[in-house]
Amino acid sequence: MVYLKWNHQDHVATIKIDRAPANALSSHVLKEFSSVLDEIEKVDDIRVVLIHGEGRFFSAGADIKEFTSITSGSEFEKLGQYGQDLFEKMERFPKPLIAAIHGAALGGGLELAMGCHFRLVAENAKLGLPELQLGLIPGFAGTQRLPHLVGRARAAEMLFTSDPITGLEAVKYGLANHAYPEAELLENAYNLAKKIAKKSPLSIKATIELLNYTKSDQFYEGVKKEAELFGEVFASNDGKEGISAFIEKREPNFTGK
Repeated sequence: MVYLKWNHQDHVATIKIDRAPANALSSHVLKEFSSVLDEIEKVDDIRVVLIHGEGRFFSAGADIKEFTSITSGSEFEKLGQYGQDLFEKMERFPKPLIAAIHGAALGGGLELAMGCHFRLVAENAKLGLPELQLGLIPGFAGTQRLPHLVGRARAAEMLFTSDPITGLEAVKYGLANHAYPEAELLENAYNLAKKIAKKSPLSIKATIELLNYTKSDQFYEGVKKEAELFGEVFASNDGKEGISAFIEKREPNFTGK
């Protein structure tokens, strides 16, 4: 593995995203996640998985510079579908996945965290989906999971404004379970993971399977439509303008075309 490091003790595996400076989720990082989960699933001694980021951030989002190498909307749609499939795999993973978020979880970084079974945050962390600021939309099922967690109106505000919320606000709105001072985040996350690891693996696996029945057919229809529109918006003039403006560090000039 190049960008992910993992180890385990006390029945808890810890996956660390290590791609300086912002732990951006390139397609290579996503593929490594899938491979690591396949490895972990085979280790009976591992009962819980804790995910966190190295350095200043959990993950500040997708790799925008990688987007410039994508030449068509259909190719972009396939990238969205891959991320959606990975995060669905995470949500159905038979061992609990816990995201421990410090610094920032933005865009694809937050979508990754929402693919976990629940989230713990530093009080001063920033969480958001700023894709509309780039003339794009979330593509890894963010438009479907965020409303499920925080409600439709709150999700609409977060998406439309691109403004992030704090870790404390994330707990208040239901996006995260607990908030801690940043220096205490990992210790508390690890202690909670160890508590869960004492439960029967069979009962945990069954509970995860049952929790996934709370997602309706409409959720999956929405995810499919999101990938389609992800590609369409990327191929638009506004999508190209938003990415160019981000790379050039200037305000975008959107025309609605």
